[in-house]
Amino acid sequence: MSMKRLAAAALVFSALACASMGFTQSFSVELGATRGPVQPIPFSHKTHAGKLNMACRYCHYGAWKSPWANIPAMSTCMGCHKIAVADRPNIQKLTGYWDRGERIPWVKVHYLPDHVKFNHKRHVLAGFPCQQCHGPVQNMDVVYQYSSLKMGWCVSCHRKYLNDPTHPATMDCLVCHH
Repeated sequence: MSMKRLAAAALVFSALACASMGFTQSFSVELGATRGPVQPIPFSHKTHAGKLNMACRYCHYGAWKSPWANIPAMSTCMGCHKIAVADRPNIQKLTGYWDRGERIPWVKVHYLPDHVKFNHKRHVLAGFPCQQCHGPVQNMDVVYQYSSLKMGWCVSCHRKYLNDPTHPATMDCLVCHH
């Protein structure tokens, strides 16, 4: 085989490998799915954010202060559940983790590729409600990835707010890809 053919074959193979990786990473989210992962302790946002009307930032306090929304510390949960419905099996399971000093092995719900950075603080301080990206969490017994969180979905929102007088969005690639 000539050197040109070998180089062309390597180039085609590399392009196919990259396209395959991009395709699989792009479609790892099941679009239209209304079920989330099974968590080690069932947690109903429908009960807490819906019925009890708890504000998102009570548990996810990091969303207003940092790029990450954070998973609540067990002390946040135990602040109420030392007393509230403490006799229920799932609350007893929570208490077991607390008593043993173990972290709860929560299963991740929202996925972005490793080369993408999302800053919760910027979006929250710009006035976007959590539901704009996360959907009607207050109606979800099990949280699932409501939005695709794909680049086109994000870009369409940024385009919509490019000329916002208070918090203009940007189309600079380095905002998300850094």
